[in-house]
Amino acid sequence: MTTTLIQNPTSRVLLKNISWQTYEFLVQDLAEQPGIRLTYDRGTLEIMTPLDPHEKYKKILGRFVETLSEELDTDIYSLGSRTCKREDLDRGLEPDQCYYIQNEDLVWDKEQIDLNQDPPPDLVIEIDIASSSINRLALYASLGVPEVWRYDGTRLIIYHLEGKEYAECNNSPTFPFLPQTEIERFLELRKTTKEKALLRLFREWIRSQIQQNE
Repeated sequence: MTTTLIQNPTSRVLLKNISWQTYEFLVQDLAEQPGIRLTYDRGTLEIMTPLDPHEKYKKILGRFVETLSEELDTDIYSLGSRTCKREDLDRGLEPDQCYYIQNEDLVWDKEQIDLNQDPPPDLVIEIDIASSSINRLALYASLGVPEVWRYDGTRLIIYHLEGKEYAECNNSPTFPFLPQTEIERFLELRKTTKEKALLRLFREWIRSQIQQNE
């Protein structure tokens, strides 16, 4: 087993030649310790502890999605950073936020989702301020996640799965009236606007779009 410790900008440990059984043990062992993120890709395991900017933006983007669902009267199943893994792919990771929307009806009443039998989340939020050493987009693609929002602290990119690879989109496939530029505008506003006021503005914007499309 080879270990590489990277101290900056987040605490990160990279381990090589890790078995699937060891990864699953760590997932279970660290389940009650929030703030630790595991990414596993065919024997390589990365353990990260995100800092405050990461947590701030994952939370606000998650609240955007939840506000959208409320205003559109759409059922969603919010699973936060639940572990998404499949032994047959030898891959697993925790999204920053994940949601079942189109497939919500298939999983809403399940205590434990099994991605070997159940569909993956419909929408994943990925904060990439401190880049992972592992290509997490490739893992989401292998799991079949249809849509990923990825924010690096400056730019938000919306990805849609086409075949086995992601393509960039100008608008969210899940919320077609929502352009990437509008999400970015509200993320920029977060730097100068308190959260409660920001969410009120976002809610008002959604309502204006709904009225325009009626």
